[in-house]
Amino acid sequence: MSDYRRRLGNSGEEEAADFLGASGYQLLERNFRAERGEIDIIARDGDVIVFVEVKTRKSEEFGDPEAWVGRRKQAQIGKVALAYLQSKDLLDAECRFDVIAVDRSHPAKKLRHIKDAFWLES
Repeated sequence: MSDYRRRLGNSGEEEAADFLGASGYQLLERNFRAERGEIDIIARDGDVIVFVEVKTRKSEEFGDPEAWVGRRKQAQIGKVALAYLQSKDLLDAECRFDVIAVDRSHPAKKLRHIKDAFWLES
């Protein structure tokens, strides 16, 4: 990954974390790594553990950022989420998977929070 893309992604994650904190979420982890994958943000929304994938774009060339979270990425996030829940002894916790799309392709930056962006089949 190029240094530019890493900085863009990190700045989008920072903006998403600020948004979640201001929205009353309790931030639990950032960049949690396990099972050859990573979850950008893990937060608590009331009693629900929320696993958040952040996608940031600078141009409209490749479509909407949230569309970049395909089935393969969803499955990878699910494996990392399970590792997190096991490590914290939270296997009975209610969970959901959200996507935050940070769109910087326009002068007025936009942030979209998609709750329950996807579900995993057992």
